[in-house]
Amino acid sequence: MLKTLIRRELLNNLMTFRFAAVLLITLLLVVANTAVLIQDYEQRLESYNAAVKKHDAEIRKAKTYSTMFLYLDRPPNPLSIFNVGLDKRLGNAVSVWNGHVPMLWNTYMHGTNNPFIAFSSSIDIVFIFKIVLSLMGLIFAYDAIAGERERGTLRLVLAQPIRRGQILLAKYISAMTCLLVPLILSLLLALLLLIRSIPLSSADFLRIGGIVFASFAYLSLFYLIGLLISVATRRTGTALMLTMFIWGFLILIYPNLIRAAVNPGGDIQARIKTAENQIQQILDEYKRERQKFLENEGIAGETSEFSKALELYSEVYVNPETLYSYIENVSLISDIRPEFEHFVPVAKEYFEFVEPLIIRAADKSWGIQKQAFDDIFVQQAKIDGMLLKLSPVGIYDAATQAWVGTDLRGLRDFFQAGRRYRKVVIDHLYAKGAFGSRQWFSADKGTVDWSTLPQFTFERNDMETNAKRALPDLFLLLIYNLVLFMAIVLIFTKSEV
Repeated sequence: MLKTLIRRELLNNLMTFRFAAVLLITLLLVVANTAVLIQDYEQRLESYNAAVKKHDAEIRKAKTYSTMFLYLDRPPNPLSIFNVGLDKRLGNAVSVWNGHVPMLWNTYMHGTNNPFIAFSSSIDIVFIFKIVLSLMGLIFAYDAIAGERERGTLRLVLAQPIRRGQILLAKYISAMTCLLVPLILSLLLALLLLIRSIPLSSADFLRIGGIVFASFAYLSLFYLIGLLISVATRRTGTALMLTMFIWGFLILIYPNLIRAAVNPGGDIQARIKTAENQIQQILDEYKRERQKFLENEGIAGETSEFSKALELYSEVYVNPETLYSYIENVSLISDIRPEFEHFVPVAKEYFEFVEPLIIRAADKSWGIQKQAFDDIFVQQAKIDGMLLKLSPVGIYDAATQAWVGTDLRGLRDFFQAGRRYRKVVIDHLYAKGAFGSRQWFSADKGTVDWSTLPQFTFERNDMETNAKRALPDLFLLLIYNLVLFMAIVLIFTKSEV
């Protein structure tokens, strides 16, 4: 009997206009947008490769260790076409040097300059599913019970030796089968377009499988919401009105309401000012220790060009705005005239003392910046995420971002890799004795050989990490599905036909 019911419901759904509409709309939107997203990714990848070559060439041009300024570039995520997340919203390049620890707060962007592509590519595949498939899931369900009750066919079905739970199960299986057709077909077509242009690993296909499973759970949840409305109402008109209201609230109103209403706690500017004051105390301490060294060495009052160059160099770490001035005036210390040769031993000792001091000051400043960043932005993002998980949209978005790696944790992985790389570079400089060498500040005896400099590499997290981050949200979606189905069975069992 259950097979007969499923076959009946399946044929009824397949022969409807709404099935043809959802199939056509989903295929057109996903395929067309995938082509735009692939073009956008290719342009971002081209921009990334150009930035890497540019920054590598800049390093090779540096003649001394002190003129080396490293830049780390974050590659675009090939799976961002499914859920772009934060991949294009936050910085994808950051500087790394002794006096600066890379973090999310200090980044800049390089990417496509095509405004049309940039606008179109903001609509990813998951966005289409969030809007279109959720609406179609509700439309498939709103009259599933209310329509049969209104037409009187439900009474005839229940007159047969069949349980009410079987009726609900048959409707669920048949409707979800129909809804999975446009979902799977559109994803297959998008995948065919994707693999023609972008190489994917086996782990990427597993991640895409995770996205498909999350999409199924999300679609199922909206169908069950519609089925709950259909079971609780007696007229299709009422069910349709409630369905549209629920859809508009969950998709459009609630997510935007959370983002607009829930603001960071406290005064942001006051918190930033507090962090700046704490950092200034660290810089003042650095200045005092540096000045004490100069006084002990008896060169605090020197007014030679070489001494002025040292003063200018030290100010770079205090005020980043003087960085370009330092680069322009670097010839003051890179070309040492014979009359200033007696300053070289003192300069070596100076840099050997000051550079570790700068590194420690930068590490302390980063700790304060990180805490302020977490308090102001990360904590707020966590609160927003928790509140958004009251809506299926928020859970689905979080799960797919975790699978793809475009969530906040995925992006912070890049900056953690950047900080590890900074430590590797500093250890390399210590091992080379660079801080106390003539090549730190002068190229008159030969330029630095950059071939031994450690190279920065960044790889996305493995499949296991993505799964661990996505599974809690997937589990929550499944729990919501189970609770809704139990509620539907309970209401339908006790309701009168």
